[in-house]
Amino acid sequence: MTHDHHDLVLRPTPRQTQAALDPPPGRIGGDLVVETLQGLGATTVFGLPGQHALGVFDALRRSDLTFVGLRMENNAGFAADAYGRITGEAAPLLLSTGPGALTSLAALQEAAAASAPVVAISSQVPVAGLGGGRQGHLHELRDQAASFRDVVKSVHPARTQSQIPSAIAAAWESALTVPHGPVWVEIPEDVLRAETVIPQVTGVDATPHELAPRPELTALAAHWLENAARPVIIAGGGVVRSDASGKLRQLAERLNAPVVTTFGGKGAFPWNHPLSLQSWLEDRHMTDFLEDADVLLVVGSGLGELSSNYHTFFPGGRVIQIEADLGKLESNHTALGIHADARLALQALLETVGERQDPYAPARVQMVLAEVQARLAGQDLDLEQSLLASIRSALPPRSPSFWDMTVLGYWAWSAFDAGHPNTMHSAQGAGGLGYAFPAALGAAVAEPGTPVLAVSGDGGAMYSIAELATARQHDLDVTWLIVDDGGYGILREYMTDAFGRATGTELARPDFTALAESFGVPAARTTPESLAADLAKALATPGPSVLVLPAVLKMFAPTHL
Repeated sequence: MTHDHHDLVLRPTPRQTQAALDPPPGRIGGDLVVETLQGLGATTVFGLPGQHALGVFDALRRSDLTFVGLRMENNAGFAADAYGRITGEAAPLLLSTGPGALTSLAALQEAAAASAPVVAISSQVPVAGLGGGRQGHLHELRDQAASFRDVVKSVHPARTQSQIPSAIAAAWESALTVPHGPVWVEIPEDVLRAETVIPQVTGVDATPHELAPRPELTALAAHWLENAARPVIIAGGGVVRSDASGKLRQLAERLNAPVVTTFGGKGAFPWNHPLSLQSWLEDRHMTDFLEDADVLLVVGSGLGELSSNYHTFFPGGRVIQIEADLGKLESNHTALGIHADARLALQALLETVGERQDPYAPARVQMVLAEVQARLAGQDLDLEQSLLASIRSALPPRSPSFWDMTVLGYWAWSAFDAGHPNTMHSAQGAGGLGYAFPAALGAAVAEPGTPVLAVSGDGGAMYSIAELATARQHDLDVTWLIVDDGGYGILREYMTDAFGRATGTELARPDFTALAESFGVPAARTTPESLAADLAKALATPGPSVLVLPAVLKMFAPTHL
């Protein structure tokens, strides 16, 4: 049976036709951006206005989207990053051309390293100025997208109004297809500001693709694991991002396999489980234990610098690596590489692998953890460990925490009990300063009513001081703990160890409590002895607050040198 081709066309109803012919008056290109975001399910956008992007911000006024404006583009990027990590949804980030856009680069690098779904939408110079002609437009770059192409997951230019919905939908789909990541959309200023006859954007489809494992690979992996003598699991950030911690626990218990989490995978496995090796990857005892495994299952990690004790880890047995990022698959170690989302791959293993008995596994775990603690016990580190214990006791179990690149944050990677999956985050992906406080603000927007903790050093805190105004303006429930050691403490320690003395690490800094109070944010000084009580009180009080802890901390001795 044949059909006339025209019978396959879906014809609009008279009401739809009339709506298309009579869209609301006063709409411009910016409305197409906002309508597309709403059609994709966005409810909140981050960023700050700039001259070329005003068409988008004018359209925001006519929308139901909540705008959270920060004071600097990089901080807005960190806030969007955290919103994406906490919700698993794409976080729109609105930027203006040139300096505004470029200022977001460090945040987008962190989002890329941590696989956070951020949809950055930037303006561009007017269409007539495109092509690198150097006509002298304000904010002009020879090739703006080139500055972002090596940082973000994908780039999506729109040069006409009709291209806007498709470009943003493609970017959205890319951001949410595993591995998640930041994406870049740019639209010329005159396209955003011109009136449009294009109907309202109503139906937008951007369904991310699933990344399932190849069954012959998971069958072989299950066979190796089930018949292993000393299997061990390394759980990375991919387990957290794919919400697969429950499946990880099922698999570990079925195999009686010890589990260590990477710093990006904090909370992927219960800290005090009998099979938990916690997160002590920067310890030679742990490195030796992992090297002794005859089958090592690596889930959602590329085994990069921090996850391999600074590339001093050399597996002695077979390695199975489950990784959604194809570029990270077998990039550091030869393995049975399984290119897949962690959740789907763990589910496939659970459908195949049998029970493995090993009554000695918990004892082997306790032996390694005891060796780690014995090494620390000889280094006079009671202060640092007591501070982490105080923070853990004060922080509600489900409250997110965000850690800057500071001595206490480095400690937390190895020694802090995250409590639950997707509750502890840091900038350890790209390693830039200033992440903790603006990221915590993004998390507070994502989970209103849940107190959030940010931990910074005094050096990193100076990157984010302006966002005290954001915290107050939006009344965000973030407590900011600033550990004041008078400079870049971790760099001071690194330089002294390497060169005998430090240069450029000592900093003049403000009275942080007085500065916070000038923004209308309650602030107080605390001590190691009173930290637990002071922090619990601050976290229990709605709205923003600052605690300043004057303390000089030190790291545990490295084992990779």
